[in-house]
Amino acid sequence: MESFLLQAFVYLVAAVVAVPVANRLGLGSVLGYLIAGVVIGPLLGVVGAETQDLQAYAEFGVVMMLFLIGLELEPKALWNMRVRLLGLGGMQVAVTTGLITAAAMAFGLYWSVALAVGLVFSLSSTAIVLQTLGEKGLIRTDGGQASFSVLLAQDIAVIPMLALIPLLAAPELMGANWGGGISDIRFTAGGGGSILEGQPGWIVTLVVLGSVAVIVLGGHYLTRPMFRFLALAKLPEIFTAGALLMVIGIALLMTLVGLSPALGTFLAGVVLANSEYRHELEADIEPFKGLLLGLFFITVGAGINFAILFENVFFILGLTIGMMLVKGLVLFGLAKAFKIRGAAGWLFTLGLAQAGEFGFVLLSFTTQNDVIPVGLGQTLQLVVTLSMLLTPALFIFHERVLANKVDTDKAEDDEIDQAGPVIIAGLGRFGQVVNRMLLSNGHKTVVLDYRNDLISGLRNFGVTAYFGDPSRPDMLLAAGIREAKVIIVAIDDQEKAVEIVEYVAREHPHVHIVARANDRQHVYKLYSAGARDIVRELFDSSIRAGRYALLALGHHPFDAERASRRYVKQDRHNLALLARLWDPDLTPLENEPYAAKAREINQEINEAMMKAQSPDNAGAERAWTPPPKGGKVSDDEDRQGTAAE
Repeated sequence: MESFLLQAFVYLVAAVVAVPVANRLGLGSVLGYLIAGVVIGPLLGVVGAETQDLQAYAEFGVVMMLFLIGLELEPKALWNMRVRLLGLGGMQVAVTTGLITAAAMAFGLYWSVALAVGLVFSLSSTAIVLQTLGEKGLIRTDGGQASFSVLLAQDIAVIPMLALIPLLAAPELMGANWGGGISDIRFTAGGGGSILEGQPGWIVTLVVLGSVAVIVLGGHYLTRPMFRFLALAKLPEIFTAGALLMVIGIALLMTLVGLSPALGTFLAGVVLANSEYRHELEADIEPFKGLLLGLFFITVGAGINFAILFENVFFILGLTIGMMLVKGLVLFGLAKAFKIRGAAGWLFTLGLAQAGEFGFVLLSFTTQNDVIPVGLGQTLQLVVTLSMLLTPALFIFHERVLANKVDTDKAEDDEIDQAGPVIIAGLGRFGQVVNRMLLSNGHKTVVLDYRNDLISGLRNFGVTAYFGDPSRPDMLLAAGIREAKVIIVAIDDQEKAVEIVEYVAREHPHVHIVARANDRQHVYKLYSAGARDIVRELFDSSIRAGRYALLALGHHPFDAERASRRYVKQDRHNLALLARLWDPDLTPLENEPYAAKAREINQEINEAMMKAQSPDNAGAERAWTPPPKGGKVSDDEDRQGTAAE
């Protein structure tokens, strides 16, 4: 008991010290955990052989992570990913395996051993890549989605790899020196842990298919009654226990039939993606996933055998760099082939160039089944570990160097082959609604966006859009800005939005600008750049919520509608006044004229709204009448101000 508490204390101290420091330095939590493991293991020797035992439990964090990822994916979304799963992911595994196998045979390894090495190195680290992409907010980017597709394909590919490896067994080679400079090569036999070991192929196939059917049908029909029953206890810890029971039970079932526990739990997560308990499951499992993944990374760092590394340091470093270069070249070629452009392509290439945690599983399995000698296996484990240690540094290099220098303007822009009176810059949720509204009323639009993943996805739904940076004048000229009547600036990037407004207002003043703003400060920047119809993205929804609240409090629908209209009109007028006083070089508190006007507005606004509730003003309200013909607005001051709905 005392030993266990001491070990727990050491690992927790390492984590709570190293990770905040690493995050503060911009290194990320993964590298912090790895460094913590190196410090308490090989450097200080505080922990020892028990890290290998802990790693087996810590790998369960990967299983939980795949379950949570599955919860975020509906079966329909998974089906939409089939091209990248089978094409991009399948080709990555196949081509990488082939090249590394050829290279290993060139080093003198027997073909079966070389093939096993190729299979091990074809896999990347799901834990490191997804954790880092999530921390840096890159999981939804084109490069992040492509990386996720490949990682998912690799996890699926582990199943046939585990089936193939026993067929590569060559016991007669286990006593031969493999030529790597490592002496004392031994073979340790052992079972695979599956209840199907030694069974005929048709029985194995039936049991595997039956296990998958149990997960799918059980997840669909049994989990709801189970969690409904657990919810009756009204004890959060019982619900958490039920969630852990389900994940552990599925992992155990997959292990017993010789399949990947991570794949089984991922499949269960996909089945439960539409469940009403999805968010509760996420909240319950997330803390366990985070702690176990952190423990896994610490054990990876602590498990580095520096004795073997120092004996063959240049050879092992050469193997590591060579493997990552081969894998990187394959990934870069696939990025080009699948049109993953610019910085997204580099993110995809650098992010997946390492070997992964499933490499440890396969190496253990290959040594147990007489495929790879133990000495070679230990060397390859070091290569896997070092490549994982280098990965956070590659992410930092991408973030601080490539992401700034490799811009989307260096990617191949789509050739725009249509014209229209309206240009929409940005096709996120905001731009999509505007586009559908204009198209449904018979107006042609030309849509530009610099997120290739978004463009590709929407094309599957029949939406015509073009890849390109709308802040570039040449793209706007190609889109027909000279002949356009209206431009909708709807991109997320605030600075690019201001650049577009400045260019159009200066060079093409005949084009009416409607701009989306994130907040008041962004409104002022857009106003200063030349926009007058500026729409705050959350303003309309806030007004509607306020109107619903008035109705719920008993106000007549006419009074609630009139109150919301009055508030919008007053806010537009006030924003126009404040925008003229805004100074980009001063904060609102330092800008005395701005602050004085804001105080004056705050005093007037309540009086104006209360006056508007007077029955004497009800007859003059036009809230229920259509606008005048021609769309003219009688309030010139209001029209000249910012229409900041």
